Amino acid sequence: MHALWRLAALGVAAICGIVSAAGTEDSAKRSGFDFMTPETQALQADDTSNPGMLWVLQGEQLWQQAEGRADVACAGCHGDASQTMRGVATRYPAFDEAMERPIDLAGRINSCRAERQQAEPLTPESDALLALTAYVAHQSRGMPIIPATDARLARFRDNGRRLFQSRIGQLDLSCASCHDDNWGKRLGGSVIPQAHPTGYPLYRLEWQTIGSLQRRLRNCMIGVRAEPFAFSAPELVELELHLMERARGLLVETPAVRP
Repeated sequence: MHALWRLAALGVAAICGIVSAAGTEDSAKRSGFDFMTPETQALQADDTSNPGMLWVLQGEQLWQQAEGRADVACAGCHGDASQTMRGVATRYPAFDEAMERPIDLAGRINSCRAERQQAEPLTPESDALLALTAYVAHQSRGMPIIPATDARLARFRDNGRRLFQSRIGQLDLSCASCHDDNWGKRLGGSVIPQAHPTGYPLYRLEWQTIGSLQRRLRNCMIGVRAEPFAFSAPELVELELHLMERARGLLVETPAVRP
């Protein structure tokens, strides 16, 4: 069985090519949008057709809905999201004082629920959490990603880079094996993108629903036959920190559509 997995790994490596630790030059950065068919691009570009907008609209309703023992809505503290949340998604994950580590946007929403609304946290990948996260991130659509510069994030971002470049699983591949070194080539009939997190939460045609970046990262780990990190694991947030740094300057697309 080990020999079979090794043979599979060699086959994937042959498709992907030789692995290096180099990243993509700024001048060559491209959103996953650029690798899609014109039909899928059109689906994302038209808000009346983009299925991810259903979750954005749900998030808008939840934003106004009082929750928890405090009986207060997100709007009760933050007001008009189109004003107060504009630009927020461009700089997350951010450092959390209480946790003494980075927190992603979905984590911040759940933190606010617990501390301000005195409500139970929303379950990872639940419609409600995805909807609120998509609604908040949508307010930054069209703005360039500008990762937080807090010096306290440096060691976590470094760990995210290490995780991105580390070979894992029975196929012995890293994220960089495909997304840094072999983007634009095909694997299993699909074009390999550069793995820039410009549109999450996004609607994936394969899933027929919206999903988080953490879901996508876990899918990739399963794809290389590795044990995936649990939802909300620190390692997934650290990976996002690194990915956002790689995507610096690209525009937020939430809710993006992908194949």
